[in-house]
Amino acid sequence: MATKGIPYGLSDYARLSTENYYYVDKTTYILSIEQTASFLFLMRPRRFGKSLLLSMLESYYDINNAERFEELFGERYIFTHETSLRAKFLIMRFDFSMIDSYPTRLESSFEEYCRRQFLVFINKYEHLFKPGFREGVNAQKTADGCLSYINDEASFLGLNIYLIIDEYDNFTNTLLATYGTDVYRDATHGDSFYRHFFAVIKGATGGSGRALKRMFITGVSPITLDDVTSGFNIGTNISANTEFNGLLGFSETELRTMLGYYKEEGLLKAEIDSLVRIMKPWYDNYCFAEDAAGENMYNSDMVLYFVNNYIRTGLPPKQMVDSNIRTDYNKIRHLIRIDKELGGNFSIVKDIIATGQTTATINTSFPADRMVDPNNFKSLLFYFGMLSITGVSRGEPILSIPNQTVREQLYTYLIETYQQSEAFSIDLSRLDALMKAMAYDGQWEPVFTYIAEELNRQSRIRQYIEGEAHVKGFLQAYLGLSNLYMILPEYEANKGYADFYFQPKQPDIPFAYLVEVKYAKRDDSDAKLKALNKEAVTQLHQYANEASVKETLGNAQLKLIRLTFKTWELVGMEEI
Repeated sequence: MATKGIPYGLSDYARLSTENYYYVDKTTYILSIEQTASFLFLMRPRRFGKSLLLSMLESYYDINNAERFEELFGERYIFTHETSLRAKFLIMRFDFSMIDSYPTRLESSFEEYCRRQFLVFINKYEHLFKPGFREGVNAQKTADGCLSYINDEASFLGLNIYLIIDEYDNFTNTLLATYGTDVYRDATHGDSFYRHFFAVIKGATGGSGRALKRMFITGVSPITLDDVTSGFNIGTNISANTEFNGLLGFSETELRTMLGYYKEEGLLKAEIDSLVRIMKPWYDNYCFAEDAAGENMYNSDMVLYFVNNYIRTGLPPKQMVDSNIRTDYNKIRHLIRIDKELGGNFSIVKDIIATGQTTATINTSFPADRMVDPNNFKSLLFYFGMLSITGVSRGEPILSIPNQTVREQLYTYLIETYQQSEAFSIDLSRLDALMKAMAYDGQWEPVFTYIAEELNRQSRIRQYIEGEAHVKGFLQAYLGLSNLYMILPEYEANKGYADFYFQPKQPDIPFAYLVEVKYAKRDDSDAKLKALNKEAVTQLHQYANEASVKETLGNAQLKLIRLTFKTWELVGMEEI
């Protein structure tokens, strides 16, 4: 049998099954989904496999697929664990990422798209309804009218409908991020078309004998559903359920199994451990349930992007972050940039970059006009995949930056916000040139000298970088955007933590760096500074001997650098 294809960019389950693509089997969750509740709501970050999950459920429950069970699911867990609900539903599916979010076209685009989806529904299931069904649907003036009519007709005939809505908040998030709260409110409050659409859905789920028996809605946050349903009462939110932590994304076991398959097929020359070691700091460490802390998931889209590239070229991709992921994060940055004057939300992001984590009560429901509440804002970062659960402290989840991909996006957010508020601006092209000389010529001093000079010249920034953590966070943000190094903060080495490990991204870069940053208060004595410098030297030698550092160096020469700051001022630097 031919080697299975990599399903990168594909979200059509039937196509994956019939055209011999590799599939990480999530049908093991079908029984749990059925037993949890009838009307479900799931939040996960973008590019995490939500659309493929919904497509798999559609293929399983569609009444038209009754005779295709083995064709579609013969290789899956569910084939030998069939449930009584298989192929018992008429599937009504929407993908609201297809809606044009430009305000003047929004409602008409929504109506036109829904009409097309109702036509798809009619073409698939008209034979199950009474004569005149198509004409009856077409006679309705609005999308919610069509939905009500279909539900009534199906209820009368004893037919069961499974409603699937993918990306339910895609266009509303764009409205909020691009056009502001007033335009967003017009679409989601009062007698708006979208609010009324969900009112019809809610009505269709109530009462015995109604056709709409099951529902699965996905999105990236609970904001819109809270706004359009007056308090999120339309379904059961399973986003934080421990049993569904692995529903989307790949566990490391699933990843290794996939890599093992392609290794056996002769398409991967590298060892599996080596490939996992490359991917882990970029794509891993997503956890969505408190009780599942430590049971981390890889972003499936990014893994497939990597594996697809590696099989084609025999090398990791030059850009470890998929451009599609970058586009999605750009949208998110606009959405979370609510306080343009460097207020509370900015401070939260700044502190997270500086310390790598925060704590919060993760709220499952809150409206858009309350996103400035600290717990709501942190919850939003969590739902967007910018933070992940890594433990519990004093009864609250510890939320940490999951990986290098997210860290880079947060760095960009911080830098853009500094620039837009005119708090600090640096010539990034000059910094990039200096970083290139650091990477290829070993000239590291000009990089830190340039940053120190700008800190001294642009005095407004100083109020935002008081304290050791903020100084390090500031450096991380600007140095972390280099396409030459993966700059790992607090890099664990030899039972200690180096402040920065500059790990080359490309094998031709001849220099790598371990950097230890020491921070002194304004009134610290010279003796204190000498003690800090001596401590830095000892630590750097300790970290340099760590096996994990040597394994990732390749052919690069490791340089050990000590930086000493007194408040915001760089007062000393040396190569050890």
